[in-house]
Amino acid sequence: MNRGLAGLRGGYSVVVLPIAVAVVVVVLWQTYVTVSGISSLSLPGPLEVGERLVANGPLLLANSWVTLQAILLGYLIAVLLGVAVAAAIHASRSVERALTPWLIVSQMIPLPAIAPLFVLWTGFDIRPRLMVIALVCFFPVAVAMIDGLRAADPALLDVLRTLRATRWQRFTMAQLPAALPATFSGLRIAAAFAVLGAVFGEWVGSNAGLGYLIIAFNSQLRTADMLGVVAVLSVIGVLLFGLVSLIERLALPWYHDARRTRGAR
Repeated sequence: MNRGLAGLRGGYSVVVLPIAVAVVVVVLWQTYVTVSGISSLSLPGPLEVGERLVANGPLLLANSWVTLQAILLGYLIAVLLGVAVAAAIHASRSVERALTPWLIVSQMIPLPAIAPLFVLWTGFDIRPRLMVIALVCFFPVAVAMIDGLRAADPALLDVLRTLRATRWQRFTMAQLPAALPATFSGLRIAAAFAVLGAVFGEWVGSNAGLGYLIIAFNSQLRTADMLGVVAVLSVIGVLLFGLVSLIERLALPWYHDARRTRGAR
Protein backbone atom coordinates (compact mmCIF):
# COMPACT_ATOMS: atom_id res chain seq x y z
CA MET A 1 0.00 0.00 0.00
CA ASN A 2 2.69 2.45 1.06
CA ARG A 3 4.85 1.42 -1.88
CA GLY A 4 1.94 2.05 -4.26
CA LEU A 5 1.33 5.49 -2.79
CA ALA A 6 5.03 6.26 -3.04
CA GLY A 7 4.97 5.18 -6.69
CA LEU A 8 2.02 7.46 -7.42
CA ARG A 9 3.74 10.39 -5.74
CA GLY A 10 6.91 9.64 -7.69
CA GLY A 11 4.98 9.51 -10.96
CA TYR A 12 3.27 12.79 -10.11
CA SER A 13 6.55 14.55 -9.45
CA VAL A 14 8.21 13.13 -12.58
CA VAL A 15 5.39 13.82 -15.06
CA VAL A 16 2.92 16.41 -13.75
CA LEU A 17 5.33 18.92 -12.24
CA PRO A 18 7.54 19.33 -15.35
CA ILE A 19 4.42 19.72 -17.51
CA ALA A 20 3.09 22.36 -15.11
CA VAL A 21 6.37 24.27 -15.34
CA ALA A 22 6.24 24.06 -19.15
CA VAL A 23 2.68 25.41 -19.19
CA VAL A 24 3.67 28.33 -16.96
CA VAL A 25 6.68 29.15 -19.16
CA VAL A 26 4.59 29.02 -22.35
CA VAL A 27 1.87 31.26 -20.86
CA LEU A 28 4.42 33.81 -19.64
CA TRP A 29 6.21 33.69 -23.01
CA GLN A 30 3.01 34.25 -25.00
CA THR A 31 1.91 37.00 -22.62
CA TYR A 32 5.21 38.83 -22.98
CA VAL A 33 5.14 38.59 -26.78
CA THR A 34 1.56 39.87 -26.90
CA VAL A 35 2.01 42.72 -24.42
CA SER A 36 5.43 43.92 -25.53
CA GLY A 37 4.69 43.85 -29.24
CA ILE A 38 8.17 42.52 -29.95
CA SER A 39 8.86 41.59 -33.55
CA SER A 40 8.27 37.92 -34.37
CA LEU A 41 11.59 38.05 -36.18
CA SER A 42 13.29 38.51 -32.82
CA LEU A 43 10.98 36.45 -30.61
CA PRO A 44 7.95 34.67 -32.05
CA GLY A 45 5.30 33.51 -29.62
CA PRO A 46 4.73 29.85 -28.77
CA LEU A 47 1.50 29.85 -30.79
CA GLU A 48 3.41 30.88 -33.91
CA VAL A 49 6.11 28.32 -33.20
CA GLY A 50 3.44 25.66 -32.83
CA GLU A 51 1.90 26.64 -36.16
CA ARG A 52 5.27 26.32 -37.87
CA LEU A 53 5.83 22.95 -36.20
CA VAL A 54 2.61 21.66 -37.74
CA ALA A 55 3.35 23.20 -41.13
CA ASN A 56 6.88 21.75 -41.19
CA GLY A 57 5.77 18.35 -39.87
CA PRO A 58 6.90 16.15 -42.79
CA LEU A 59 10.19 18.04 -43.15
CA LEU A 60 10.91 17.80 -39.43
CA LEU A 61 10.02 14.11 -39.35
CA ALA A 62 12.36 13.23 -42.20
CA ASN A 63 15.27 15.20 -40.75
CA SER A 64 14.59 13.97 -37.20
CA TRP A 65 15.22 10.43 -38.41
CA VAL A 66 18.57 11.50 -39.89
CA THR A 67 19.62 13.12 -36.61
CA LEU A 68 18.26 10.29 -34.47
CA GLN A 69 20.30 7.70 -36.37
CA ALA A 70 23.48 9.67 -35.72
CA ILE A 71 22.58 10.17 -32.05
CA LEU A 72 21.91 6.48 -31.38
CA LEU A 73 24.94 5.18 -33.28
CA GLY A 74 27.28 7.83 -31.87
CA TYR A 75 25.95 7.24 -28.36
CA LEU A 76 26.49 3.48 -28.68
CA ILE A 77 30.07 4.02 -29.86
CA ALA A 78 30.69 6.41 -26.95
CA VAL A 79 29.29 3.93 -24.41
CA LEU A 80 31.41 1.06 -25.71
CA LEU A 81 34.51 3.26 -25.85
CA GLY A 82 33.89 4.75 -22.40
CA VAL A 83 33.32 1.35 -20.76
CA ALA A 84 36.42 -0.10 -22.44
CA VAL A 85 38.61 2.83 -21.37
CA ALA A 86 37.26 2.71 -17.80
CA ALA A 87 37.84 -1.02 -17.50
CA ALA A 88 41.38 -0.71 -18.90
CA ILE A 89 42.28 2.16 -16.57
CA HIS A 90 40.88 0.31 -13.56
CA ALA A 91 42.66 -2.94 -14.46
CA SER A 92 46.18 -1.56 -14.69
CA ARG A 93 48.02 1.22 -12.92
CA SER A 94 50.32 1.59 -15.92
CA VAL A 95 47.37 1.96 -18.29
CA GLU A 96 45.86 4.52 -15.92
CA ARG A 97 49.04 6.60 -15.98
CA ALA A 98 49.25 6.30 -19.76
CA LEU A 99 45.61 7.07 -20.64
CA THR A 100 44.38 9.50 -17.98
CA PRO A 101 46.19 12.57 -19.39
CA TRP A 102 44.85 11.79 -22.88
CA LEU A 103 41.39 11.26 -21.48
CA ILE A 104 41.50 14.81 -20.17
CA VAL A 105 43.09 16.19 -23.34
CA SER A 106 40.26 14.72 -25.42
CA GLN A 107 37.87 17.12 -23.69
CA MET A 108 40.17 20.11 -24.12
CA ILE A 109 40.08 19.92 -27.92
CA PRO A 110 37.77 22.67 -29.25
CA LEU A 111 35.07 21.11 -31.42
CA PRO A 112 35.08 24.01 -33.91
CA ALA A 113 38.72 23.14 -34.62
CA ILE A 114 38.51 19.35 -34.82
CA ALA A 115 35.07 18.81 -36.40
CA PRO A 116 36.02 20.28 -39.81
CA LEU A 117 39.02 17.94 -39.84
CA PHE A 118 36.70 14.97 -39.29
CA VAL A 119 34.81 16.07 -42.40
CA LEU A 120 38.03 16.38 -44.42
CA TRP A 121 39.15 12.92 -43.29
CA THR A 122 35.88 11.07 -43.86
CA GLY A 123 33.67 13.16 -46.16
CA PHE A 124 30.12 14.48 -45.92
CA ASP A 125 28.48 11.33 -44.58
CA ILE A 126 27.47 10.13 -41.14
CA ARG A 127 31.01 9.32 -39.96
CA PRO A 128 32.15 12.82 -38.89
CA ARG A 129 28.90 13.24 -36.92
CA LEU A 130 29.50 9.92 -35.18
CA MET A 131 33.04 10.99 -34.32
CA VAL A 132 31.84 14.28 -32.83
CA ILE A 133 29.12 12.57 -30.77
CA ALA A 134 31.51 9.89 -29.53
CA LEU A 135 34.10 12.51 -28.62
CA VAL A 136 31.73 14.52 -26.43
CA CYS A 137 29.89 11.55 -24.90
CA PHE A 138 32.50 8.95 -23.97
CA PHE A 139 34.19 11.10 -21.29
CA PRO A 140 31.29 11.23 -18.77
CA VAL A 141 30.72 7.49 -19.23
CA ALA A 142 34.38 6.65 -18.66
CA VAL A 143 34.85 8.95 -15.66
CA ALA A 144 31.62 7.82 -13.99
CA MET A 145 32.48 4.15 -14.40
CA ILE A 146 36.04 4.64 -13.14
CA ASP A 147 34.71 6.29 -9.98
CA GLY A 148 32.10 3.56 -9.61
CA LEU A 149 34.66 0.77 -9.90
CA ARG A 150 36.74 2.41 -7.20
CA ALA A 151 33.69 2.51 -4.90
CA ALA A 152 33.52 -1.28 -4.52
CA ASP A 153 33.29 -2.44 -0.90
CA PRO A 154 36.86 -3.23 0.28
CA ALA A 155 35.54 -5.73 2.83
CA LEU A 156 33.73 -7.67 0.11
CA LEU A 157 36.85 -7.66 -2.05
CA ASP A 158 38.87 -9.00 0.89
CA VAL A 159 36.36 -11.80 1.41
CA LEU A 160 36.52 -12.72 -2.25
CA ARG A 161 40.32 -12.76 -2.14
CA THR A 162 40.17 -14.99 0.93
CA LEU A 163 37.92 -17.34 -1.04
CA ARG A 164 40.52 -17.29 -3.82
CA ALA A 165 38.23 -15.64 -6.32
CA THR A 166 39.88 -14.77 -9.59
CA ARG A 167 40.33 -11.19 -10.70
CA TRP A 168 37.46 -11.58 -13.16
CA GLN A 169 35.21 -12.98 -10.43
CA ARG A 170 36.04 -10.05 -8.15
CA PHE A 171 35.23 -7.70 -11.02
CA THR A 172 31.87 -9.25 -11.89
CA MET A 173 30.74 -9.99 -8.32
CA ALA A 174 31.87 -6.85 -6.50
CA GLN A 175 33.31 -4.08 -8.61
CA LEU A 176 30.90 -4.03 -11.58
CA PRO A 177 27.70 -4.07 -9.46
CA ALA A 178 29.12 -1.25 -7.34
CA ALA A 179 29.97 0.73 -10.48
CA LEU A 180 26.58 0.44 -12.19
CA PRO A 181 24.76 3.31 -10.37
CA ALA A 182 27.56 5.75 -11.11
CA THR A 183 27.89 4.44 -14.66
CA PHE A 184 24.22 5.06 -15.36
CA SER A 185 24.66 8.62 -14.09
CA GLY A 186 27.36 9.05 -16.71
CA LEU A 187 25.11 7.46 -19.32
CA ARG A 188 22.35 9.97 -18.59
CA ILE A 189 24.77 12.89 -18.93
CA ALA A 190 26.11 11.42 -22.17
CA ALA A 191 22.54 11.09 -23.49
CA ALA A 192 22.11 14.85 -23.20
CA PHE A 193 25.52 15.50 -24.76
CA ALA A 194 24.68 13.19 -27.68
CA VAL A 195 21.99 15.57 -28.94
CA LEU A 196 24.36 18.54 -28.74
CA GLY A 197 27.09 16.58 -30.50
CA ALA A 198 24.76 15.56 -33.31
CA VAL A 199 23.63 19.13 -33.89
CA PHE A 200 27.16 20.45 -33.94
CA GLY A 201 28.27 17.68 -36.28
CA GLU A 202 25.46 18.59 -38.67
CA TRP A 203 26.42 22.25 -38.52
CA VAL A 204 29.91 21.42 -39.72
CA GLY A 205 29.30 18.76 -42.34
CA SER A 206 25.83 17.61 -43.35
CA ASN A 207 23.14 18.31 -45.91
CA ALA A 208 20.30 16.89 -43.78
CA GLY A 209 19.25 16.61 -40.15
CA LEU A 210 17.81 18.95 -37.54
CA GLY A 211 21.11 20.74 -37.05
CA TYR A 212 21.24 21.42 -40.78
CA LEU A 213 17.68 22.79 -40.63
CA ILE A 214 18.68 25.22 -37.87
CA ILE A 215 21.44 26.63 -40.07
CA ALA A 216 19.10 26.81 -43.08
CA PHE A 217 16.28 28.52 -41.19
CA ASN A 218 18.69 30.90 -39.47
CA SER A 219 20.13 32.03 -42.81
CA GLN A 220 16.58 32.78 -43.99
CA LEU A 221 15.66 34.61 -40.74
CA ARG A 222 12.87 32.10 -40.07
CA THR A 223 13.02 32.36 -36.29
CA ALA A 224 9.76 30.54 -35.55
CA ASP A 225 10.79 27.61 -37.75
CA MET A 226 14.19 27.50 -36.05
CA LEU A 227 12.63 27.44 -32.59
CA GLY A 228 10.38 24.61 -33.75
CA VAL A 229 13.48 22.58 -34.60
CA VAL A 230 14.91 23.37 -31.16
CA ALA A 231 11.67 22.11 -29.61
CA VAL A 232 11.97 18.82 -31.51
CA LEU A 233 15.59 18.44 -30.42
CA SER A 234 14.55 19.07 -26.82
CA VAL A 235 11.93 16.33 -27.04
CA ILE A 236 14.49 13.91 -28.47
CA GLY A 237 16.92 14.74 -25.66
CA VAL A 238 14.28 14.28 -22.95
CA LEU A 239 13.11 10.97 -24.45
CA LEU A 240 16.66 9.64 -24.69
CA PHE A 241 17.39 10.72 -21.13
CA GLY A 242 14.15 9.09 -19.97
CA LEU A 243 14.94 5.87 -21.85
CA VAL A 244 18.32 5.59 -20.11
CA SER A 245 16.64 6.25 -16.76
CA LEU A 246 14.04 3.55 -17.48
CA ILE A 247 16.75 1.03 -18.38
CA GLU A 248 18.53 1.92 -15.14
CA ARG A 249 15.39 1.24 -13.10
CA LEU A 250 14.88 -2.10 -14.82
CA ALA A 251 18.54 -3.09 -14.48
CA LEU A 252 19.05 -1.89 -10.90
CA PRO A 253 15.80 -2.48 -8.97
CA TRP A 254 17.75 -3.20 -5.79
CA TYR A 255 19.45 0.20 -5.98
CA HIS A 256 16.20 2.13 -6.39
CA ASP A 257 14.46 0.08 -3.68
CA ALA A 258 17.29 0.98 -1.29
CA ARG A 259 17.04 4.68 -2.22
CA ARG A 260 13.26 4.62 -1.76
CA THR A 261 13.67 2.96 1.66
CA ARG A 262 16.22 5.56 2.77
CA GLY A 263 13.98 8.37 1.53
CA ALA A 264 11.01 7.03 3.50
CA ARG A 265 12.88 7.17 6.78
